[in-house]
Parts: sequence; structure tokens; C-alpha cells
Amino acid sequence: MTYATKGPVAVLGLGTMGSGLASRLLDQGIQVRVWNRTPERAEPLARAGAFAASRPSEAVEGTSAAICTVADGDALSTVLRGPDGILARGGYPGALICASTVAPDEVVRLAGDAPSVLDVGMLGNRDHARDGELRLFVGGEERVFTAGRPLLEMLAKEVVHLGALGSGMRMKLLLNLLMGIEVQAMAEAAELAAASGLDRKQVLRTIAGSGFASPVMSFKSRRLAAGRFEEPDFRLRLMAKDLMLATEQAAASGLSLPLTAAAAETHVRATEQGFGDEDCAAVTRALTRKPGTDK
Repeated sequence: MTYATKGPVAVLGLGTMGSGLASRLLDQGIQVRVWNRTPERAEPLARAGAFAASRPSEAVEGTSAAICTVADGDALSTVLRGPDGILARGGYPGALICASTVAPDEVVRLAGDAPSVLDVGMLGNRDHARDGELRLFVGGEERVFTAGRPLLEMLAKEVVHLGALGSGMRMKLLLNLLMGIEVQAMAEAAELAAASGLDRKQVLRTIAGSGFASPVMSFKSRRLAAGRFEEPDFRLRLMAKDLMLATEQAAASGLSLPLTAAAAETHVRATEQGFGDEDCAAVTRALTRKPGTDK
């Protein structure tokens, strides 16, 4: 019996992606149990039919799979190994799906001897998550992947098994590395355009319609043109975290990634300037000096 048909599914972490995944499961007739550090995030899902738990261990009671979509390694550690964590009182019998972007080695360490663990790199945005249009890149044992695949395919238009546990995170970091560099490069071009007397919006339209633009650049060009970074698709502080993880992975492998390192530094600086909870396109705010300062 597969994890998609065996019983309810828990979703822990109700940010942009977690909320979308929970909504998708509800729409597909799956019983859903949810948990979030700030309980008010669970209220819309509870009204839609989900059970809102007060702690992670309660959320996974009676479930066949648990999907963790929290922000970082510390949050994932709390959800899995904290006093009220999924694994705090022994093993979890269902499939434990770690879809939080953390260091690949951290997934392996936190999973420990849990019998059925997958790490999943998600490619897509909130709309893709809600509509089952994600692309998922999965690491973990073949038998666990095979059992969990029907559930994953309910959430995505493409599901790829890459290999051992940690592989999903390795792919996700590579993908976010590209996005961080691409969006920053476009933001730099737009800032140079404005400083040179060109019309910023016209330049961004030109970039978006050119052969140089990727789909994500075309999408983010609209945010840069409007200068609106609220209601983020992907928070800037999370991009900063992922770029730093990528540089750490590179250093551990003996590689020098100068573009990644430069993008990481810019995203960290923008986060420190207070823009971390805006969309990642707000990295453009770190490219201009504040009046009266050297920064």
C-alpha cells in the first residue's frame, strides 16, 4: 500500500509552499493534519477541513506521511528532534518527507536511523504548489521513493529520484544558486540603466523579452519594474540562506564559486538592511547607497 492511500498526511510548516501543499492535498480528498509555529497560519486550512495541531508530534498522529516545509535547519531540527518533535519519542512509522531547504548532510544527520526518509527539492512557486504543478527532485532509498511516489505525483507534474538521501537538497541548492545569481544580475542591469539615464521599465521589458532571459527573470522583472516586493514568492532571507549553503558546499568540495559568493554577500547585506521578509527580487535594494552613508 502506498503512502498516498494509506492514511492522513501531515504538513508541518505553513509558509508559502507548505500552505500550498496542504491546500492541494485537501483538494484531492486527502485528510490533512497541519502544524505551524505561529498557529494563526493554520486557521484558513482548518476552515477548509484540515486538523490544526498544537505541536509537531500531535500533527503526525495516525498519519502515513509527514511533509516538513519549515524555513531552515534549526527549524527542521526542532520539528524532528525537539521535545515535541516527530522523532522525539522514537521512530515515525510513515514516510518522513523533508522538503525544507537545508544542508544535504544536515538532512542525513537529523534523519538518523528513521526507516523511511526522503529529502525533496521543490521547484516552483505558491501557485504551482496549490495546483500540483511543482517539479520535485528526491533523495532517499529506492524502496521508500517507490512507496512515496504516488503521493509526490499528486503534488507535482514531474518527480525525479536522484539517488541517496541528501540528493534532493543538492539539486535544490544548485537551482537556487542559479536563481539568486540571475535575479541579482538583472537587478544590477536595471540599476545601471537608471544611473545611465535609460528608462528602467523599458530596460526590464527588453531584458524579459530577450534571449538572455530565463522564465524566472521574466517573472521577476515585473517585480523590479513595479518596485513591489511585498507578498513574496520567495523571501530574500531564505535566498541568502540558500546561497550561503551553496558556498559552504562548494568550499567543502574544494571549489571556488566566485559568482555565488558575490551573490550570497549581496543577499546577506540586503537581509541585514531589513529586507529579508520581502521577495528575493528586493536584492536590488542592496545595490544603491543609502543617502549620507558609505553603504
